Amino acid sequence: MTEVRRRRPYRNKSGGARNGYLKTRGGQGEGVTFLGMPPQYLLTNVAGLLVCLFVGYKHASYMALIHDNNTWFSSIKEVEREISFRTESGLYYSYYKQMVQAPSISQGLHSLIHDNMTEHPDTINVLERMNIYQEVVLSVLYRALPIKSWMQPIFFYINSVFALHAMLVWALFLTAYFLSGSWLAGILTACFYTFNKVDTTRVEYIIPLRESFSLPFLWVQIAATTYYFRHNCSPQKERLSVVIIFVATLCFSLGWQFNQFVLLLQAFALFGTWILDMVPPRKIQMLFLAQLTSLLVTCLLQFINKMILGSLVMSFIPAALLLIYLKGDEMNYCSIPTRIIKVIGYSLTVLVFMILLQRVVKLLLGIDADDHIYKFIMSKFNVGHARDFDALLYLCIDAFGFLQMDTFERLTKGVVFPLYAVTHLGMLIILFIAVLQNWSNHVHDTNVKDHPSAKKSNLLISRPELAYHAVLAVFFGALGMSTLRMKYLWTPYMCIIGSIGISDYKVWRTILSPFKTQGVIVQIVRHFMTLLTLTILLAIALPPLLKELEELKEFWDPDTVELMEWIKSNVPKGAAFTGSMQLLAGVKLCTGRPITNHPHYEDKHLRFKTKELYQIYGRRTPKDIHDILTKYKSSYIILEDSICLAPSKGCRTPDIVDIDNGVIPDHGKTEPGLVKSSVPRFCDEIRYESPAYTKYFKLVFSNRTFRVHKVL
Repeated sequence: MTEVRRRRPYRNKSGGARNGYLKTRGGQGEGVTFLGMPPQYLLTNVAGLLVCLFVGYKHASYMALIHDNNTWFSSIKEVEREISFRTESGLYYSYYKQMVQAPSISQGLHSLIHDNMTEHPDTINVLERMNIYQEVVLSVLYRALPIKSWMQPIFFYINSVFALHAMLVWALFLTAYFLSGSWLAGILTACFYTFNKVDTTRVEYIIPLRESFSLPFLWVQIAATTYYFRHNCSPQKERLSVVIIFVATLCFSLGWQFNQFVLLLQAFALFGTWILDMVPPRKIQMLFLAQLTSLLVTCLLQFINKMILGSLVMSFIPAALLLIYLKGDEMNYCSIPTRIIKVIGYSLTVLVFMILLQRVVKLLLGIDADDHIYKFIMSKFNVGHARDFDALLYLCIDAFGFLQMDTFERLTKGVVFPLYAVTHLGMLIILFIAVLQNWSNHVHDTNVKDHPSAKKSNLLISRPELAYHAVLAVFFGALGMSTLRMKYLWTPYMCIIGSIGISDYKVWRTILSPFKTQGVIVQIVRHFMTLLTLTILLAIALPPLLKELEELKEFWDPDTVELMEWIKSNVPKGAAFTGSMQLLAGVKLCTGRPITNHPHYEDKHLRFKTKELYQIYGRRTPKDIHDILTKYKSSYIILEDSICLAPSKGCRTPDIVDIDNGVIPDHGKTEPGLVKSSVPRFCDEIRYESPAYTKYFKLVFSNRTFRVHKVL
């Protein structure tokens, strides 16, 4: 079992962020751009940029310090550092290590494209199957840069991830700045994000996760989209924004296998802002094309990854583009009820076309690798597949469960949630009013392009980016509520929207309008309230943060260390291992031995193979298990008592195997179709070394946690 033990404390110095405010033109609260700005705004914007860089750096250094405080990463042995990369994280890092240790870059790439270590005895193309281009890029950089003499590869890797999260905070800062016109809102956003880190990020605990690399690029894309949607964005700045959006979307897509679901929600939000006539169609079309192109490039770089071609987003975007083209830019007069019916009709049409197109593509290309995702979703909402092995595995992982309510309690204590809830609700109300105003102002039989007055008196006419964020935050919120792992898409949005709610000029101008205040007074009030909120946040969150920094721990897992060192010393390099997916990722990383299955569960053949190999935790005869293991040329099996002897509550691995086999689990709850088995559980019975088992297996290693049996 992994333990954490205290170590001697040491002092830590920390710095604070500077505060300031941004002047605005004519008291209108419009954000001033960095390009082409008048001289009087230069000092303020330079100060804002410096503060942006500073808060991003402080966040990254804080995450790095917390990580080291929790593991003593800088001082433990290399094998312990590698073991600390749990489950799939260890698998991903192993490819970086493989590339760094390869004789040359070309040989390293060849070993990834023709990999027979990850799914022994099969040979797979890892670059096609997994999102590991970030490991490839970092390994090439490490080999090329003159840093080998003073920085170990693992530190270059983790510091690169922390640097990306400095970029993430910069993107959040700039998004809040673009939306509010005040870089004080950016500071507040960064502080919300950092002080609520339990619910906004987990990079300090599980560094190599795919979202640790991808989410920074997602927020860069969102920041660039915010700027692109601004009504006063010049053609040159629009082109630059689109380039940034494309590059960021490409990096995001390359880095995370769940990219298609996030981009689908973004596509829904873009379609929604278009169908509600909040953003010009040409801008929506341009972003759809940027998304589509980046997904196609990702597909090519992953050696024609069919899962991307068969994804819903790849069918939705062409359907939406076709509808926008057929509808055109004209907005002919019709009553509001008629327009509501049209909006519903357009939405249903594009969804139906999306589903039909996806079915055709999947049928033509023979795509079925993503079936487990739909089984999981259906099972989660109690619609079929209740006993499916793959669906049960996902349902029993906390990260794929529903968002717990204590999340909102923590975020409320961290100040951000009440501000977010009020502000987002206000944005949705304003969006609703703006849509009604927009629809009411259409001139009968008049083309909008030839009659600019047709779109006056719209609350969001000068701030279309707010409409987009109001819609996208709803989709991210729904995803976060339904899947705990995805809350890290929603909570950064809380930080942004909560900040602009307290920092936005027009909000305070509206609140103070009965007092007939001037623009300068409004500016003073909004900056004062932002600073007051920041002060309250610091008073609440800073003492626990400083106390946390005093908690010094050390990663301690001697049983796993002993297992890995025994394998390296006593097992031939070509011998393959079978065991739990989570443990085998560490076996591959720490020992370089082949493994038969692993935690990256996105291939149909691998899922079937894993279900067969997991019979080691089921009620099967030794001959059955021996036949399965020899079928996949496995030399050793590693059994874990923490899995085999865990209390039977319905979600432990043996229970899932039993249910899939049609056997009543140990907890004894019977269901139609399940029968009682008289065969003893293999993982438990083999420990007694009866002749029926020693005929096929030989115990070669054991400690408090693991038992290794050689397949005879």
